[in-house]
Amino acid sequence: MSMDITTPALLFPAISLLLLAYTNRFLALASVIRALAGRLAESDDVQVRRQIHNLRVRISLIKWMQGFGIVSILLCMVSMFCLFVGQEAWARFSFGISMVLMVVSLGISIWETLLSGEALKHELQRCEMLAADRAMGQKKHPS
Repeated sequence: MSMDITTPALLFPAISLLLLAYTNRFLALASVIRALAGRLAESDDVQVRRQIHNLRVRISLIKWMQGFGIVSILLCMVSMFCLFVGQEAWARFSFGISMVLMVVSLGISIWETLLSGEALKHELQRCEMLAADRAMGQKKHPS
């Protein structure tokens, strides 16, 4: 089976969009971290400390996701160049590695998404505790 330049070219826009989505995740986490830093300065809340740990891990995962995605897109470009110069064997090899790295990047993305759900769970627990504390305060001091 022969491979032409359109094969890796099909993967090229998908990888670019994925890297854009990863960057958006990173920027969203950066704003959450800034907000949490302010809350941590106000109190020594255990829930906030858990979220900070979770965010540290998630930032690291996003960097790895981006790294594997970037190498994947580079190898995709190498594959297209190899096809352009008539080196189909090298093109297949680099395209195969590119796909494997994209799968790794997507796998890390799933892991980060699961951690994101955990972070939201911690935040919901904190909100529930605050609501319960407020309800207890209103029962002690009826207006």
